[in-house]
Amino acid sequence: MSDPIRFTLDGAEVSAEPGETIWQVADRLGIEIPHLCWLPKPGYRADGNCRACMVEIEGERVLAASCVRKPVPGMKVQTASERARFSRKMVFELLIGDQPSRAAAPDPNSRLWQWADTLGVEDSRFPRHAPPAPDRSHPAMAVQLDACIQCNLCVRACREVQVNDVIGMAARGYHEKIIFDFDDPMGNSTCVACGECVQACPTGALLPATLVDANGVYTNAPDREVDSVCPYCGVGCQLTYRIREDRIVAVEGKDGPANHNRLCVKGRFGFDYAHHPDRLTEPLIRKDSISKHDTDIDPANPYTHFRKATWDEALDLAAAGLKRIRDRDGKRALAGFGSAKGSNEEAYLFQKLVRTGFGSNNVDHCTRLCHASSVAALMEGIGSGAVTAPFTAAADADVIIVIGARPTE
Repeated sequence: MSDPIRFTLDGAEVSAEPGETIWQVADRLGIEIPHLCWLPKPGYRADGNCRACMVEIEGERVLAASCVRKPVPGMKVQTASERARFSRKMVFELLIGDQPSRAAAPDPNSRLWQWADTLGVEDSRFPRHAPPAPDRSHPAMAVQLDACIQCNLCVRACREVQVNDVIGMAARGYHEKIIFDFDDPMGNSTCVACGECVQACPTGALLPATLVDANGVYTNAPDREVDSVCPYCGVGCQLTYRIREDRIVAVEGKDGPANHNRLCVKGRFGFDYAHHPDRLTEPLIRKDSISKHDTDIDPANPYTHFRKATWDEALDLAAAGLKRIRDRDGKRALAGFGSAKGSNEEAYLFQKLVRTGFGSNNVDHCTRLCHASSVAALMEGIGSGAVTAPFTAAADADVIIVIGARPTE
């Protein structure tokens, strides 16, 4: 194992592990150095192109980007020298000069503006170039490249972290810009809507569409955050819900052991069901006058077929029905199919209920056989990856194909 590298940082002798950069050592020691094109999260590499993290190294003529520069023994580094501070302020003044005003910025609380506040940069003496037109073609993400600083974080997020390779750079020099595929609108590109670029963007050039209005103005700023676990599949991705007035307005991935900040399209953008008016918020019991075969139900008004009930009443009714089937038709007449949205503990209790309560070994779980491959095939074949008919349609089917199971056993 290589020995630590000893060098001087802001007058104090410190040590760096082999491979550590000056920025990483400073961050570990609690020294703040501005950074925009470097995201200290799993999967990201430093690029050194925004020049916000410049530090002064004794004996060197020019400043160095601390996010890519590695220390050597005996090196003397100053993170807050007059030259370094002046350089950073100039960098931010140049960047802000080509931004929308903070009042009209896509995200006035972005990392760019937070660092500008730290450095005391409020305005710019430099003229602004003609801004590009916004792109609102995507249903989940707003693209407003007038706030883009070409830090390339979104490119690395898409190409190197998520390995989708949708976002890239086109043209050269003054005309260089971010593009999707072959300069297509984002909504027409091959983007899979994982949202990694949105989470990485330091300026708000890429934002969840739920945070801005039709004009791209940041009008839905969260007022608090709640850490949680994704409610969809059983992977257990950790995330942070960003909330405004008790409604979820955006989601960010957390550095959990299963996802390391990353999310899929459902985890990042599929939260509107929580506030959908058709969502059931209390137990319902089918009315005695309604046949169980009558499935013509309006989701917005289930009370034509059901009545409100208490949890105790609903659970007692379900338990009595299951007991009646078991006693009448035998234990093997019952089966249980678990949900991936439950925890491991809930899955254990569920199989315990089926095996000991029902007395049946007919228990399974929806993630035992992954549905991902069939989702892709169904999407390509019929345009939908989910079931397109109610389960009662099985009674009218001439042929039923069962894949991945042995129903006779």
